[in-house]
Formats: sequence, C-alpha cells, structure tokens
Amino acid sequence: MKPAARINETIVLLEKIQASRIPMDATIGDHMRFRRYIGSKDRAAIVERLYGITRAWARLGWWLARAGAADTPRHRTLAWLALEEKIPLAEIASLANGEQYAPAPLSEDEEKFLSLLAGHELTTPDMPDAVRAECPARYEESLRGYFGDDFSEEMNALMVPASLDLRVNTRSMSREEAQKSLKADGVATDATQWSPWGLRARSKAFLSKTKAFVKGWVEIQDEGSQLIAWLCAAKPGQQVLDYCAGAGGKTLALAAAMQNKGRIVAMDTEESRLQKGRQRFKRAGVSDIIEVRPLTDEKNRKWLRRQKECFDAVLADVPCSGTGTWRRNPDLRWRDFGPTLESLITTQAEILDKVAKTVKPGGRLVYATCSLLPEENEKQAAAFLARHPAFEIMPLDQAWPEGAAPDAGDFMRLTPRRHNTDGFFAAVFQRTASSSETPELPAED
Repeated sequence: MKPAARINETIVLLEKIQASRIPMDATIGDHMRFRRYIGSKDRAAIVERLYGITRAWARLGWWLARAGAADTPRHRTLAWLALEEKIPLAEIASLANGEQYAPAPLSEDEEKFLSLLAGHELTTPDMPDAVRAECPARYEESLRGYFGDDFSEEMNALMVPASLDLRVNTRSMSREEAQKSLKADGVATDATQWSPWGLRARSKAFLSKTKAFVKGWVEIQDEGSQLIAWLCAAKPGQQVLDYCAGAGGKTLALAAAMQNKGRIVAMDTEESRLQKGRQRFKRAGVSDIIEVRPLTDEKNRKWLRRQKECFDAVLADVPCSGTGTWRRNPDLRWRDFGPTLESLITTQAEILDKVAKTVKPGGRLVYATCSLLPEENEKQAAAFLARHPAFEIMPLDQAWPEGAAPDAGDFMRLTPRRHNTDGFFAAVFQRTASSSETPELPAED
C-alpha cells in the first residue's frame, strides 16, 4: 500500500471503531479478516498508528478544540500526522489528494487548523494535568487519591505499549529450556523479575511460528497475571477452584504449579470462553486435572452451593473496570463495553460471598482485579473482611510462596511504572475458622 492508502485505511478503521460496540482490537481483527489484500507490513503500520491515536485521545481532542476543528476520526488522524508524525502541511495535502485509495482532499478549514498545529508538540504544558496524563474525568479523583504525588508519572507509564510476556509450561520444560528453544526460532527473551515462570521478549515476535508456542511450551501472559496465579500457592494434589476462569490463562498456570496432580475446577459465566480454554488445556497437556463447569448450567450452580469448605485454594479474578490494562487496551479509557463501575463493585462483592464458603479452614481465597481503583481493590477487601469474620488477611510477605515479594503491606499492588507489568491488585484471605464456628453472611445464588 502507498502511504496515502495507509492513512485512508486508518481513517476508515477509526470510524468503525467509534461506531462499534466492541473493543477496538476485535473491530480491527474483523476488518482485517476480510481484507487479505492488505499485507502484513501495511497492517502493522496501520494498527500502530491507530493505537498511537487512541493513546493520545485526550491530547488530540484538546488540540482540535483549541484549533476550532470538529472532533471527527478524520480530523484526529490529520492532527496525529501533524503533531506526532511531524508531517508538514504541504505533504499531508499531497497525500490527501482524493485519488483512488487516498483520503479526500483537504478542505479550507482543514488546511487552516493544520496550519495552527504546525510546529507544536503533541504534549504541551498548557494542557491540564488530566489531559496530559490521558486520564478520564470519571476516574481522576480516585486515581489521584491513590497515586498522590506520583499521579502523573504513574499515568504516563500507562501510555507506553506493554511488553510481550510469556509463561513457561514448567510441566513440559524449564524456563531456561524454553528460552533456548525460542532463541533458536529467533525470539530473544529475558527471565521476568518476579514470576518464576515468566519470559519477556526483547522485541516484537511472531510466536505462532515458534516451536515452543506451537507445542504449548509457552503461553502469552503478562507477568502480573502470572503473579496472581503464583499467589494461590497451589500444590500438587490439592483441590483448587478458579471461579472466573475465562479462557483459562490462570487455570493453566495453576495446573503447571500443581505438576498436573490434583484437581482444578474452572468456572465462568461465559461458556464460549471456557470452551476456548478446553483447547488450551489439551494443548498444554493438563486437561486431565481440569474440570470445566460453566455457570450458565443450573446444575453447576447447584453443585457449587454444595461445595462447603472443599477447596485448598480459590481464585476469584473478578470482572472489573480494566483500568490496569490501559497499556494494552487504550480504548477502555474512554469507552465502556460492559457494566458500570457501581454495578461491577456489587458483582465483585457477590462473587466473594458466593465462593467464600468453599474454602477449607486454613485454605486461601485470592481476590484479584486488573484495576487500579481503590473502590474495586482495598475497599472491596475491607468490606469482605467485615462481612466474613472467619477470614483474615494474609500480608503479602506471608502469602508469597517463595522469594521476595514485589510489594510490601497487606496487598499486592502492581503498576506499569513500579513493576513494568499491567496494573493488578490481589488480596489473599485465609480461612481461620470453620463457618460452623463463626457466623458468616449467607451466600445466595
């Protein structure tokens, strides 16, 4: 594709993303699937530009308002070319010439606003802090309250694209062996700092062509996500419940930690995601110990109500705002694809109450989110302890299976700036008494 065609495709896709009710990665995937004529290099360039524009959403909007231009996908793309890619107005005009596959010619108003942007930087001291930090107004108070003086630096770290992290299936091979195999296929990696299972690619990599990925020796998983599973301290022969299993990423990590011995029950409200998990379990060679029970089936909901104090470890990686994943999903800053924050907080509490009764005395319940908001994290943990006197918090240094923990205090709080992971929260609750000894809030289905 010619440069003009790439720009036009960016505008077309940005219009689709804005009109779509699904996240941008899915919209891009659907769009590209039916356009095989777009080569791999062109796709990569278009996607990189789209993500760049989305990561600069607030700042581009601020510049458009300042220049008196309408806020449209086309104008955002043109502003990006001028402010970030530093393409001169004359060159933009030559690219937007109206020819086949090229953007329509610039209007007089577009030439005017682009001339006003010429010579400026995308980020300027004139902008409000929240605009420079790409922080949505609905979350600003909460995030400022948590990060304090580090607000700007923490938010800036969320604008940097995430690394490619891998989890080694240690049942199949050691981390060192996986690293050698990947290197032989041209993928250079380093051991992750905190996860004993993790590798981080040094640059972009096409994993689908590597033996390690094809054979199921490695899975794509952020280091922070791996640490959620690590905190479960699952051991061979134990009984483990992964209540919000999704497509099974953490389920796989738990199975590897258990050396494929014991029993894991994977549950989720989305049966289709669990079905994808089944394929991954089989490829990794751990399907024998994983029992899949979709919550869409009334029989499985009844089964869960009968599982009183049966599990050594229960993982509740609950639905949340996803604010910790903004490095990977920048569109989530500005668009909601699911329940409101208030609804999510209610759901999180309900899940905790539902699974609490399944934990054995002495067992642990790991509550996790990929959120940065205290409302979904520390405040949710405190409310759970107030409702369930049979549990107590396990400070992170006690809950950590081995080695030095990445954080201090009662909870694990990961951020891109401090740990170079996605933003994650985890609280480890230990049941100290049987429910027959200490009254608890009844859990209703």
